[in-house]
Amino acid sequence: MCGIVGYIGKRQAQPILVNSLKRLEYRGYDSCGTAVSSSSIKVYKDVGRIGQLAQTLPPNGGRKGIGHTRWATHGKPSKLNAHPHLDCTEQFAIVHNGVINNYQLLREQLIAEGHNFQSETDTEVVPHLIEKYFQGNFKQAVIQALADVEGSYAIIALCAYSQELIVARKGSPLTVGLGDEEYFVASDVPAILDYTDRVVYLEDEDIGLITPKGIEILNNGKEVKRDEHTILWSLEDAQKGGYEHYMLKEIHEQPTVIHNTLGGHISTIDSKVKLDITIPTGITDILMVACGTS
Repeated sequence: MCGIVGYIGKRQAQPILVNSLKRLEYRGYDSCGTAVSSSSIKVYKDVGRIGQLAQTLPPNGGRKGIGHTRWATHGKPSKLNAHPHLDCTEQFAIVHNGVINNYQLLREQLIAEGHNFQSETDTEVVPHLIEKYFQGNFKQAVIQALADVEGSYAIIALCAYSQELIVARKGSPLTVGLGDEEYFVASDVPAILDYTDRVVYLEDEDIGLITPKGIEILNNGKEVKRDEHTILWSLEDAQKGGYEHYMLKEIHEQPTVIHNTLGGHISTIDSKVKLDITIPTGITDILMVACGTS
């Protein structure tokens, strides 16, 4: 599990990316990085936590960028394996949460075509695929690249000479925060609550093109609208809530979670359970599978 963030708008992107990444360190903290673009893409990444990286970041006035905090899957924790990842021309940068199942085959094909890889990660195939398909249209290149990918992903793509971010989701969560001519992207809501409480949740197979003026979302080639939601809970609610660590918080939350889950489904009058679901004919058993405190 990793955390990804993105920003495009009227403010400097780098401070927003750093602050947002700090909110996502529970999703991974063995390495991290940012990529900020103005006339070119500048990537800063290293092993360790966000606070350490923040101390070494040079000033950057770019107003669009992406960031990542990593829990290593493909490849050990290292500066080279940390996200964001670039293509050969360093014109495209990617951050990714998820697993690309066919990355080895794609990597071998791309190497045979002349692409040079710097990391051991599955993610790095994506910017090289975008480079391969790019013919002047950033969005179309991303769509073609993702058509080759098998697996799960939440992706934010950055292009040096395009005034937009492109986001995509398949099997991994991705949220877009709405501001005043600015947009915030993150794999989890707490990352953007310092800036907005208005969000859109992307759905599987969504590909979004974001500029400071708006967001266009496509699904299977057709434009779709996703409902805007207002977040009613506070950042403190999403954080440790006064507990020393998250596991202790989750343990103490279990009675409340059970109460909230069952509330509205169990009648105190007639002792009946009302699940409000329709079970297909022939189904006689329900198997519930969970992990950890869930």
